[in-house]
Amino acid sequence: MPPSPRVELITTGEELLIGLTANSHLSTIGDRLARRGVRLQRNIVVPDDAESIGAQFRESWSRADIVITTGGLGPTSDDRTREVIAEALGQRLVFDGEAEAAIRRRFEAIGRKMTPNNLRQAYRPEHGAIIRNPHGTAPGIWVEQDGKVLIMLPGPPNELIPMLEDEVIPRLAARGLLGSGPRHVQIRTAGLGESALETMLEPVFASYPGVEVAYCAHLGCVDVRLSSPDGRYSPTELQIIANHCRERLGGDFVCFGEDSLVKLIADHLRLRNQSLAVAESCTGGLLSNAFTDFSGASKLFRGAVVCYCNDCKVQLLGIPECLIKQHGAVSAEVAAAMAAGVAEHLEADYGLAITGYAGPCCREVRNRAGTVYIGLHTPHGIWSRKVNYPGSRDAVKQRAVNAALDWLRRELVRASSPEALPAPSVPETDPAREEALRLLGIKKK
Repeated sequence: MPPSPRVELITTGEELLIGLTANSHLSTIGDRLARRGVRLQRNIVVPDDAESIGAQFRESWSRADIVITTGGLGPTSDDRTREVIAEALGQRLVFDGEAEAAIRRRFEAIGRKMTPNNLRQAYRPEHGAIIRNPHGTAPGIWVEQDGKVLIMLPGPPNELIPMLEDEVIPRLAARGLLGSGPRHVQIRTAGLGESALETMLEPVFASYPGVEVAYCAHLGCVDVRLSSPDGRYSPTELQIIANHCRERLGGDFVCFGEDSLVKLIADHLRLRNQSLAVAESCTGGLLSNAFTDFSGASKLFRGAVVCYCNDCKVQLLGIPECLIKQHGAVSAEVAAAMAAGVAEHLEADYGLAITGYAGPCCREVRNRAGTVYIGLHTPHGIWSRKVNYPGSRDAVKQRAVNAALDWLRRELVRASSPEALPAPSVPETDPAREEALRLLGIKKK
């Protein structure tokens, strides 16, 4: 077996080919392997029919060192992966008593009667071994033959992921088929598009020929992955290259690795024993939801106000009606007032607010679809800024949330290390801020 094995993934299912279900197996398995220094060479999606499964398996088995299949291990007649691959390997299927016992225990645990067809899941190729499935009835199958490894996993992600992490990865590692860690470095950025980011980093990569660069955009954030498939650069050298990138990125650098904007914000707030409250309209709770995805959020996240209609802005945030009538609910003034109001009402150190037109809008505001104002209240001041995003309603909402989070992140970094980032682009004498403060009766910070 070569130091870095050739791995192919075969995913089965009509639902994947017709777009009914997203192929999360590729991202999950590719990510877990990459973390251990192995690159997935191919992913092929095939329908459930026996001919397609068999033909693709024989092709992949002829060139790969490890073949992983997902789906087709269940109890129904269209679950054919087990039978087809056993035939392709020249092995007969045998009944596994331990697998049967595990299936029966699973049905007892969930209080359901087991139908006879479920026992189809207890069969495996005669020279294979069962991969236990604690969260479902279909066990996986592990086969070693011809110096290669075959891994068959069930399709449901809640079953596949634990089996992959708890059974498959340890078995591969025990056989020396995985590296000790990733052979890549990921740089997370925010505030730049892919083209601008590539232009900014091009001088760095010009000094390191052969480094492989991949860009992945996430509606306002872009990840840059550096790797060296031919081994020209060691992980340490890749990190040195990444450090040069960080120097050029300045405030657009978020982190190395996969930490989210929310996690970084939470870390800053926790370290300084400070709190946050948010107010939002067009994003409909998307911003506040981001802060409830990790445990311990209540120690730093005071709460949120989703004020979709103007009455709620007045009643829940104390925004004067005259401010909304004069400037409109989607304005710099109201965004600043929302941030200040939610921080004041929920007694938070920081207030973050979003108001905008996610689109499509009614006729009189159609030309403003995608217009969003973000308000930020901090212990040092209150600001607002305008952003414009083209795209679908969902895309506008997610971009607005990411922009708000990134602005807060930058302010927290700046407050922690004033020399690390330039001051906010919105001046201290922002008229919107001044009027919002005056009408709210809040003293300047």
